[in-house]
Amino acid sequence: MSNPRIGIQPAAPDRPVAATLLPIATVVLVAFLVTGLALPVLPLHVHRDLGLGTLAVGLVAGAQFAAALLSRFWSGHYADSRGAKRAVVAGLLVAAAAGLIYLLSLRFVDAPRSSVAILILGRGVLGGAESFIVTGALAWGLSLVGPQKTGTVMVWVGTAMYIAFAVGAPAGTALFSAYGFVAIGLTTTLIPLATLLLVVGLRAVAPPAHVRPAFTRVIGAVWMPGVGLAFSSVGFGAMATFIVLLFAQHGWGHAWLAFTLFSVAFAVGRIAFGHLPDTIGGAKVALVSVVIEAAGQALIWLAPSSVVALSGAALTGLGYTLVYPGFGVEAVRRAPPESRGLATGAYTAFLDVALGFANPALGWVADGAGVGAVFLVATLVVLCAAGIAARLLNAPPLSPAP
Repeated sequence: MSNPRIGIQPAAPDRPVAATLLPIATVVLVAFLVTGLALPVLPLHVHRDLGLGTLAVGLVAGAQFAAALLSRFWSGHYADSRGAKRAVVAGLLVAAAAGLIYLLSLRFVDAPRSSVAILILGRGVLGGAESFIVTGALAWGLSLVGPQKTGTVMVWVGTAMYIAFAVGAPAGTALFSAYGFVAIGLTTTLIPLATLLLVVGLRAVAPPAHVRPAFTRVIGAVWMPGVGLAFSSVGFGAMATFIVLLFAQHGWGHAWLAFTLFSVAFAVGRIAFGHLPDTIGGAKVALVSVVIEAAGQALIWLAPSSVVALSGAALTGLGYTLVYPGFGVEAVRRAPPESRGLATGAYTAFLDVALGFANPALGWVADGAGVGAVFLVATLVVLCAAGIAARLLNAPPLSPAP
């Protein structure tokens, strides 16, 4: 039954949740191929083609997440006030523009500092685009199936993202090896435009009527789960940015396989255990998840061979798989119901804070202590999220808004 006060139209009782969320997840999957393609390529392009160091690699990677942070609240307000579908469409158009900026950076490869500055701009534009896509998709799904399925919506959207990473990583490596970074720029431009064709026929949901975002209340509701998400996401940042350089340092081949194993373990974990945050509680799931993730990071740090490092990547993916929906259930159930788009945007902003600041910091660690030390630092930071999850186990939800 729809709620006329806030304009939410849940899925009809005879329509399975999976059938409702599958089209939205498919849009996210195709859209995020552009991120998967670039994951194993950007460090090599900056380090090898442009001849710049690991700090520059961290800045290029962090720019995307810093820009996503700046746009999370905007995208949440936009989804709440203008409609979630329109937020997704806006994100796809901006993502295509990021691809054009990638291509522009190639005109300045003889001036590496100029080229990387333009590349950082492109990464920033892409970060803003992905903020609108993800926040719009989450708000769209919550509007269709209802807040009682918060964990399920986050599982579907997140699984689509990481399947895109798993497929995109080897594809990006192949494109880069055959055609160079120009192929990444072209696909980053064309894939979002093609994704618009998938969005056109999907049912829109009317935005909430008379939205009162209650910004301070939303932040008060989500800050503690958000900090847990931020700590735990440092492990993902270490994987996404520095695993390729670790493999190169040791002379191990097939670095792309680390991304694929991480993403496959992530997807399998969500398929097998994705129902748990909604059924046994987000804080319990998050606590177990971050311990597993930290063990994976420690395994990469101690790895004497590529096989052990790849095992650590898979274990990291298995642990990280339910961190976002685990802490996310705790965030959304505390937030005002009329501001769920803003709540998901504010919650996800903590991930952007972690990756936007952690990647350059981890780059500084790599410069000073070696790439392997990055994964020791990530292990310790991820373990801090266990303390947040334990505190949430005993913290009552905020009282609903009057």
